[in-house]
Order: sequence, then C-alpha cells, then structure tokens
Amino acid sequence: MNKAQISIALGAALAFAGLAGAAETTKPATAAPTYTKDIAPIFQEKCETCHRAGTNAPMALTTWQEARPWAKAIKARVVARNMPPWHIDKSVGIQEFQNDRSLNDAQVALIAKWVDGGALQGDPKDMPVAKVWPSEEGWMLAKQFGEPDLIIKSDDYTMPAHGQDVWWKPMNVIPLTEPRWVRAVEIRPTKDGRLITHHSVAALHQEDPAAKNDGDAADDPNAGPGGLLMEWAIGKNYDTYRPDGGKLLLPGAEIRWDIHYHAVGKQITDHSEIGIYLYPKGEVPKHRTVLTNFGAVNRTNGGSLDIAPNSVKMNQNFHVLKAPARIENFQPHMHLRGKAMSMEAILPDGTRQMLSHVDKFNFNWMNNYIYTDESAPVLPKGTTIVITSWHDNTVANPNNPDPDQWVGQGDRTVDEMSHAWVNVTYISEQEYQDWAKTHKKPSPMTSRRTTADNNQ
Repeated sequence: MNKAQISIALGAALAFAGLAGAAETTKPATAAPTYTKDIAPIFQEKCETCHRAGTNAPMALTTWQEARPWAKAIKARVVARNMPPWHIDKSVGIQEFQNDRSLNDAQVALIAKWVDGGALQGDPKDMPVAKVWPSEEGWMLAKQFGEPDLIIKSDDYTMPAHGQDVWWKPMNVIPLTEPRWVRAVEIRPTKDGRLITHHSVAALHQEDPAAKNDGDAADDPNAGPGGLLMEWAIGKNYDTYRPDGGKLLLPGAEIRWDIHYHAVGKQITDHSEIGIYLYPKGEVPKHRTVLTNFGAVNRTNGGSLDIAPNSVKMNQNFHVLKAPARIENFQPHMHLRGKAMSMEAILPDGTRQMLSHVDKFNFNWMNNYIYTDESAPVLPKGTTIVITSWHDNTVANPNNPDPDQWVGQGDRTVDEMSHAWVNVTYISEQEYQDWAKTHKKPSPMTSRRTTADNNQ
C-alpha cells in the first residue's frame, strides 16, 4: 500500500470512528435506512437466533447500541454471503426450506445501504417489539410442542484444555413400558459444551429390524440395531417429522451416544440431552422416517476417501431407493477440507434432478436444509440418489491446517468425512402413484454448472 492509499484508508477509518462517537441529530435528506425501522426486523428474523445475549456468538444484535460498533464488519460478512450462514447454491435445485435463514438480495442491499449511510439509529418508536427467545437451557421446540415427553441426559465428560480429540460413548435406557411413536427430537449440549462438541449422535439400540432394512440405513456403521435417532451439530438442533411420519421406540430401547469433543484451550465439562416428543398414546403415524447416511464414497466395496496433498478431490456414490420415498432434507457432513456437496436424483426413466447443491461448505456450520412440505421431492422406487463431494486440500482453503498432508477417512477433526444426513420417509407404491397424478413431472436436467466445472 503506498502513502496515498494509506492516507485515504486512515482518513476513512477516522471518519467512521467519528460517526460511531457522534450523537445522531437529524436524518439525512436522502432518507437513509435506519436500524429501528429497516434493519432490526431483518436481524430479528435472520440473525438473533445466534446473535443475542446468553449465546456463544461474539456479539448481540438486538439493539442499535449493540450492532452499531460492528456495522462495517456486518456489511462485509453480509455482502460476501458469509452471514447468516446459509451455504446452498441458489442457482440450482430446490429453494424452498422450512428453516431458511438466508438474506435475499433486497435485504443484503438494504443492510449495505444502512452502513454506507452512517448506520443510523432512527426513531426509537419504530423499533419492533423485542422477540422472545428460549433460554439456552430451554428447548427450541417447546413453543411448537410444549415440553418434551422424555428428557434423557448423557453422563458428564470433562474435556481438558489441551489434548487429542475424544469420543464419549455413554449409554442411557429409554424409560418406556410400551411402544411409542416419536414426532420430534431435539438434542442440546450445554452452553459451554457447544464450544467443544463437534457432533452428538444418538443411536437407537432396540430389536426393530424394519428401522435398518429401509433405504441405506443398513449401510451406516454408526447406526444401532434400531437405526439413528438424531445427530446434533452446529447448524442442526432438531428433527421434526411430518404429521404422517415418525420413529418407533420400543420398551427396553437404549440410546448409545457418540459425542465427539475437541479441545479449545480451556477445561469444559459437558453432557448432551435429548428431548423426545411423542405422539399421543395409541396414535400410530402412517409412515416411518429413517435418518439415513448417504455417503459420497462407496466404502462397502473397498473404496476409500483418499485426498492427496495440494489437490482438490471429487468423490461420488450412488444409493438406490428400495421403495417410493419422500426426501425431507439435505445436511452435508465434511470436515476442514470440505468444499462442496450435491444431492441429485436419477429416476428409473433416466430423468435427472438436482435436489440440492451446497457450493460453499463451511465446517463451522453443519447446516441442515429442511425442505418445505410442498418442495420435498417424492421419488419412485428404484430412484438413484447421487451424492457428490469435493474436498479442497490446498492453500486456497482458509480452514486447511496443512495442505502438504495426505488426508483420509477418520473421526478426528483433522481427518475427513464425506456423507449427507438425510431423513427419508418411505411410502407405498399406491401413495406414490396418487401423488404423481397431481404433480407435474420435472423436466430432465440436461446441464448445470457445478463445483467440478469451476475447478477446470
């Protein structure tokens, strides 16, 4: 940077600092956006779920006084689409999600204009009513379902300030005396535990062969004899099943936890809790939903995840649906070298559909993209689900700890994984035919721009 550039940058910084310290008196004639009228509603809808008092976010955004010092950083992160963390490719695939927290183009432009206009506070009378959030000790689904019917807590584990990764695998018995169906589940580590918890998997151990015979759940090494109940990671807190779907719990069932901890420089004691919301006694949903591990590497036939130093590696694997099914969500799971992942469907007639493509995967956010009732794809028996992943083991990846290392499959954070967690709801052939009569068949996908194209 030359002297002229330094002078300009310093002047801009001083001018911005002056804005931060000056009292706002009048609104500019250009009617610049204000926090109270224009920005607070966006922050309430899209940002406060993390950026509020009592969370692990670096700052709260619930008031102008909290947000103003961060104005320039907010603009930079929002314009770059780094925040809110929503990494789906908006140019292809399904775009309607129950939990969409992304900003649209108009919202991004408005936030940028607010910052460029001086990040004004505005009239306090324009401030929307404060949003009421559950405490970190509360259940996120309580507003929808009330308190959980069952709360099961794993044993505590104390992670030292420094050390190797740990996989804590305690066991809990589910206190049931009769079969019950589950309509929703939620997992929560402790508040400080979120700093050290990479994932918390609750595998279900019970004699229920149907839970593992559907789809590819039988190929998942982490699934218990009763399949998987839920997996928690930053960006995914709960699973809710549609009114006609659920999971079955049997008397004597056990939860076998697999909680992955990593050291963060201070000693933390943590546990995981799972809140289970049951259907009323005697109520049996029509369909079973299976949490399925769709891998991008076919390890059952000797394949392996093998990423050479200083390279970008693509892997692809195929999974055939053994019955008609509705795909409920898409949740890519990779580690530090993860770059992108897509999920496609090839129908028995050869029609190819891009379901979802995450083109900017970020290890810090294991986002779960939950399709809406209208957008969730319903697919016939024999459909092939194609999972494609890309890993970036080069210096271009800012999360890469060492691009000169070979990287393979493993449980440690510095190792890699390559799969998608997908809730699959199986339906009957007649139900699929009835659905197909009222839904237009998608056009064959003849071309698309992918991460692979971008790497050429």
